[in-house]
Amino acid sequence: MKTYMGYQFAGIIPARYASTRFPGKPLALLGDKTMIQRVYEQASKSLDIVYVATDDRRIYNSVAEFGGSVVMTSQSHMSGTDRCAEAVIIISEEIQNKIDIIINIQGDEPFIKPEQLDLLASCFTDRSVEIATLIRRTEPEEDILNPNQPKVVVNFNGDAIYFSRAAIPYYRDAETDQWTVRHSYYKHIGLYGYKVETLQKITGLTRSPLEIAESLEQNRWIENGFRIRTAVTKWESISIDTPDDLEKAKLFFEHNK
Repeated sequence: MKTYMGYQFAGIIPARYASTRFPGKPLALLGDKTMIQRVYEQASKSLDIVYVATDDRRIYNSVAEFGGSVVMTSQSHMSGTDRCAEAVIIISEEIQNKIDIIINIQGDEPFIKPEQLDLLASCFTDRSVEIATLIRRTEPEEDILNPNQPKVVVNFNGDAIYFSRAAIPYYRDAETDQWTVRHSYYKHIGLYGYKVETLQKITGLTRSPLEIAESLEQNRWIENGFRIRTAVTKWESISIDTPDDLEKAKLFFEHNK
């Protein structure tokens, strides 16, 4: 199990079958392997212990068939974070070992790089860090107005101040096509690390006004006083949300084999 500063890490990949835009997404094939298998194998290049946490027997069986570690969780979870909070309790009992930090890995990002997981884990060398996530500086001329790509502003310590689907800050004295030239904008990469005790606390919080407004759960944590440390990655996150995204991913996969 990967350790930093004496912490024991484990990766959890939340995976559900009933996606509104792409039902059965974790079992979609990318080459000769399912998407969930590719995510699992990439995560295992960084972390010694990786589990899939699912609510569907089809996904469970698929992971077991390729030799992966998997646990069944409730169907009532509203987010991957909630699923991780249940799963870590089951996993700790199964491996008979204490887990200090969970890395929550998106199940629809089959090209996740081990270096990104290592970077996220390294945030916890600062023992005051309770939650960490990755961000990427946008390139000049990149579209920052797309509401499907959450943005984040950070303070001088690298802690997140606010997450938004809008382009923030609003750069008053320039046209929008000049904003990325005048200012550094950061896109949020949906990869999280949490201390286990913090994970249990944040999943016990009720939904907050800023979370509801933006439909971004991390704003709930900030509103309740939790700090989220960020680390800057140079790699883009390629997520698969729709069947069209899968077709694009297949082309990327074939080109980069």
